[in-house]
Amino acid sequence: MEKQFINPPELAEPRGFNHGILVTEGRLLFLAGQDATGKNGRIIGPGDLLLQYEEILRHFQLVVTQAGGQMTDIVKLNIFVKDRDNYVDKLRDLGAIHRRYFGNYYPTMALFEVNKFFQNEALIELEGMAVIP
Repeated sequence: MEKQFINPPELAEPRGFNHGILVTEGRLLFLAGQDATGKNGRIIGPGDLLLQYEEILRHFQLVVTQAGGQMTDIVKLNIFVKDRDNYVDKLRDLGAIHRRYFGNYYPTMALFEVNKFFQNEALIELEGMAVIP
């Protein structure tokens, strides 16, 4: 499978994402919205954005791996946060967690601030799409 990163010079240089990813073949895997809910139905890391982000990436890794792929097959992530300022304040630490799962690979991304999640203790939720070779 070939991926071509589309980052036109007329746009701001992307940092921590790519403007577009063109994929020439593969199977689409849609990743449902995931929060940090553990197997017991409770949020892992209440009040801890970093712990919740890492748990969500662990969930995605399990799903993508079971589908026969790897984290770098994820081409799109939508990130929903309860507090944008908290997210921005923790960008450096969030980036370190991101690199543990993705290396230096960045999918296309969007960030949204929302006021409520299904689980009251959730601070963050991600959904996405992968293309599995």
